[in-house]
Amino acid sequence: MDSYIILIIIGFAVGTLGTLIGAGGGFLLVPLLIFTHSELSPEIITAISIAIVGCNAISGSLAYARFKRIDYKAGLLFAAFTIPGSIAGVYTTQYIPKTIFNILFGVLLIALASFLFFKKISSSTQPALSMNNKNLKTHLLTDKEGTTYQYTYNQYTGIFISIIVGYLSPVLGIGGGIIHVPALVNWLRFPVLIATATSHFILAIMATVSVVVHIAKGNYNDPHILRMVVGLSMGVIAGAQLGALLSHKIKGNIIIRALAVCLGLVGMRILFTVL
Repeated sequence: MDSYIILIIIGFAVGTLGTLIGAGGGFLLVPLLIFTHSELSPEIITAISIAIVGCNAISGSLAYARFKRIDYKAGLLFAAFTIPGSIAGVYTTQYIPKTIFNILFGVLLIALASFLFFKKISSSTQPALSMNNKNLKTHLLTDKEGTTYQYTYNQYTGIFISIIVGYLSPVLGIGGGIIHVPALVNWLRFPVLIATATSHFILAIMATVSVVVHIAKGNYNDPHILRMVVGLSMGVIAGAQLGALLSHKIKGNIIIRALAVCLGLVGMRILFTVL
């Protein structure tokens, strides 16, 4: 897996799928590293993954920006509240035993897969909400293709979710998109395409902060680790562009269902290996 060609191919696949569903791709990369590099500690695995997630998110966000599907106002607000947790999360990973890390990761993936697969996807039509609630924000967004999205959400619910995602993201090295996307869609009632794009934008900011903390801790000082990061990043940046392009050609419910299937399979594989 450590030759540049293989790393680039893997990075391209992770970048394509990760950007397509707005999840960053860490949920694919972490189990792959667990299976192929069992000698690495959870701290180093998550350091590698969050760096790739960051490259993926930045590249994907640039592509989504061209499609005008990022809700910048909500994205900046939620991203700000992920930062404290993301810093704390980086320092937590060094205290997590490898077996516990693998079990937690597997259980999380299966739980999310079940929720996404059986949860009815929210439609673009929202139930009436009391606009007297000052916590509710209504956004109107028109994308490059001329499609207009109008949605109302509770900003404090979004802030609470972002704090949790900010902490779990670097702890598990998954980027947080697999939590943020379903939360934006099902709890905050964002349209799926806006949720994936906005989640990627939040992820770009959050992952960058985590990477800076990992750099300060010296987790990329090993030349072998740095080589893996560079090779995977080269592939993921290109793959993210393809994922963003495909995202507006595939129905939102198909994106969510595909995410659920991927999460479930990977989660079961990890638990089977550990148990």
